[in-house]
Amino acid sequence: MPTSLAIRAAPWVFVIGMLVVWQAAVAIFAIPPFVLPPPTAVAGAIVQYWNAIWYESLFTLGTTMAGFLLAVGFGLALGLFIGWSRTIYAGLYPLMIGFNAVPKVAVVPILVLWFGIGAVPAIITAFLISFFPIVVNVATGLATIEPELEDVLKALGASKLDIMRKVGIPRALPYFFGSLKIAITLAFVGSVISESIASNHGIGNLMLQAQSQFKVPLIFAGLVVLAVEGIAMYAVMAWLEKRMTGWAHRSTGFASS
Repeated sequence: MPTSLAIRAAPWVFVIGMLVVWQAAVAIFAIPPFVLPPPTAVAGAIVQYWNAIWYESLFTLGTTMAGFLLAVGFGLALGLFIGWSRTIYAGLYPLMIGFNAVPKVAVVPILVLWFGIGAVPAIITAFLISFFPIVVNVATGLATIEPELEDVLKALGASKLDIMRKVGIPRALPYFFGSLKIAITLAFVGSVISESIASNHGIGNLMLQAQSQFKVPLIFAGLVVLAVEGIAMYAVMAWLEKRMTGWAHRSTGFASS
């Protein structure tokens, strides 16, 4: 089998193999469905509750993308600001680390007090949990400009804005687009966390209701849907990264076309 074909087939082979092992383990060890349902039961739950799963998955996808887009805009602007000078970088970076260290699940009750239950807390939670990687990567990309290069460019008459536009921002682009793959997956985490606490809709709320009714296959069905959405959006970000910064990366098998 050609190497490129093997790389493309590898994810499907591993997924199918995992499902076969999962199904066999449940049957061999007689694991009760309320502990670990087999893949067939999960597939049955997806078919049985498809309408609800489809609607709630669209809600989760919408809140996730809204929070993610806010994170992209705010994270890019803040990353450029922090990376503008080493003084700003040294002053704000510790604050950013401290903010990121706060568990976002602890912020959700505050968001509920401010905005009530619904889509807004989910959007804000997705934003809060996903913008930090974007800020850090953009600022790091700008910080990689060598001081000697800056000195040479300034000696040639380049302003600080010229250096940022001609050298800093192009150098930060691979970091920025690479961070989008991390940020989009974290955005899903933020949305689901908020939906399970402060929403009447979304996959997080659906899984919470399934838990209260001991519908374990439906819980796993929700996890499968989240995984599919996460993989799909990760693939989109990987494709975007390759299209925009392919010059800075070696070719990989994932999302290569």
